Amino acid sequence: MTLGSDVSGLTTTAANAAVRGLSIVVPVYNEAAGLVALHQRLVELAKTLRNRYGLACEVVYVDDGSQDSTLSIARSLPAEALDVQVVSLSRNFGKEAALMAGLDHAHRGAVLFMDGDGQHPPDLVERLVAHWIDDGYDVVYTAKANRDNESATRRLAVRGFYSLINWGARQKIPADAGDFRLLSPRAAAALRQLPERNRFFKGLASWIGFKQIRVDYEPAARAHGVTTFNAGRLIGLSIEGLTSFSVAPLRFASLLGALLAGAAFLFGLSILWEVWTTGKQVPGYPSLMIGVMTIGGVQLIMIGIVGEYIGKILSELKARPIYFVAEHSEKRAGEETAATATERTAAE
Repeated sequence: MTLGSDVSGLTTTAANAAVRGLSIVVPVYNEAAGLVALHQRLVELAKTLRNRYGLACEVVYVDDGSQDSTLSIARSLPAEALDVQVVSLSRNFGKEAALMAGLDHAHRGAVLFMDGDGQHPPDLVERLVAHWIDDGYDVVYTAKANRDNESATRRLAVRGFYSLINWGARQKIPADAGDFRLLSPRAAAALRQLPERNRFFKGLASWIGFKQIRVDYEPAARAHGVTTFNAGRLIGLSIEGLTSFSVAPLRFASLLGALLAGAAFLFGLSILWEVWTTGKQVPGYPSLMIGVMTIGGVQLIMIGIVGEYIGKILSELKARPIYFVAEHSEKRAGEETAATATERTAAE
């Protein structure tokens, strides 16, 4: 029985990159206001990549249970210069599931992931593709160049998150890295083979290895609507990422328990020393209550951490599908161009 996977046959060269092509996966949730403008930018990008590399492109829009007209607008988008797939999930499964759905439905070799809010600039994609085809990188990931426009609290929280999740990890997750990244055909194939249902895309894309490079960029301002990622949801996603990808919280709980045990031992020695040297009895009620409440609180925190991991184990054992597709449509660029030409001829 083989416990590994050989994806060496999918190594990309400049010669076969054009044959394999590029799939652009765009998860969308209530992005009706800006979807048409984003699609037009992707059409221009596809034309540029075809002219420079002979690269055939497709875009896979994954509607993650939108409540507005996102799905109907996505259905109407023209397959101009690139194929268009629209994958509509049966409900809102979350961004991780939407990314996986896009990866599963991507027909081309390399896969590029980008958000549907327009903050991931399509103009940068040409640079990512150049690193893949010209420089031979398998994973080209992007990261915020700086966080000067964010509050000090958020910057501190982000720094703490990456410090904790990378604590003791063999494969580090690059700080400030986002989901905006390109995977070569073999990197995409490797990611598809990871079986876990509790997925943390940033961690998994780093864990698979291969030759990786970082590209710093400044996210564009959101042109339409407001972000759905408020502080509460970001905290929830951070907890989800930590418990899905890392055992650092368990290690932290063990370390905290050891520190408390050591502090209690030293406190006990200090009491013995005071009684032995002065002969006075040390009042025990306040110190006892503080000790009991401290240990009790720490125990509850540890139980909560362990509970999160037990919940993840239960989810994996249930083996439920990560997502359900309610609707799937596809348009081919060549077919739509031919159909348009036929209509024009008939009209003439």
